Amino acid sequence: MNYSYNLDKKSIIFASARDLNVSFKDLCAVCDSVRYRSVPSAMKILDSVINDGRPIEYRRHNKYMGSRHELGGKKGRYPRKCATMVRKVLVNVSANAKNKGEDPEYMYVVHAAANKTYEVPRAPPKGVRATGGNYGYGSVRRSNLEFARIEIGISDKEKKELGSVMKRALKAVSKTEKPVVAAVPTKKQAAKPKPQTATPATKPLPAPEQAKKPLPKTETTTKPEAKETQKQENKTEKKNTATTKENETNTV
Repeated sequence: MNYSYNLDKKSIIFASARDLNVSFKDLCAVCDSVRYRSVPSAMKILDSVINDGRPIEYRRHNKYMGSRHELGGKKGRYPRKCATMVRKVLVNVSANAKNKGEDPEYMYVVHAAANKTYEVPRAPPKGVRATGGNYGYGSVRRSNLEFARIEIGISDKEKKELGSVMKRALKAVSKTEKPVVAAVPTKKQAAKPKPQTATPATKPLPAPEQAKKPLPKTETTTKPEAKETQKQENKTEKKNTATTKENETNTV
């Protein structure tokens, strides 16, 4: 496929989308916000536009456009539909980079462009032409359907094939955002991990023995005086029983 990138294309990975029913002016603004940024930061910008409603600065095509306090008073809008289209193309580029053995997390968006492809002529119906409708006047007014395309290319910023202007822009953007550097393992991570010994399964602790064994019987120690009183009481009980039996026999 013919891309609009004019420098050496061997070191750059491309992806594109054509015939999109989207405003090419909005696509240009979204591509400007993503150009010369790292792939992770570009994805964050697009996700914030889609999900959080972040505005995007319009450098061109901004006549009679309102200013946004989030952009420091600069003119901008909220092109969510265009941001979703650009995000899909960026995901395709990262997939192409993985297929070629590259890591897209450490690459930069070198090329991002949007252009108008063709127009489909459209005219309002006859009744709208007579009454005006949403077109503002009763005269014949056209409303052509425009289609657009997106091109995105990513590469490593240290490649020699990149132009001098492009390298300067990459340096300027890299100062504002966090540097993208490959993670280097530390000495502790590089050292071989120790083999993990299997910990034996812990058995449930036995119940305390005191709960199982019955309590010892306490022997009641009686004094000799108490024993004598018990004997006398027993004798009196025997006498009473004997007298009751004699009385019963006499009555019979």
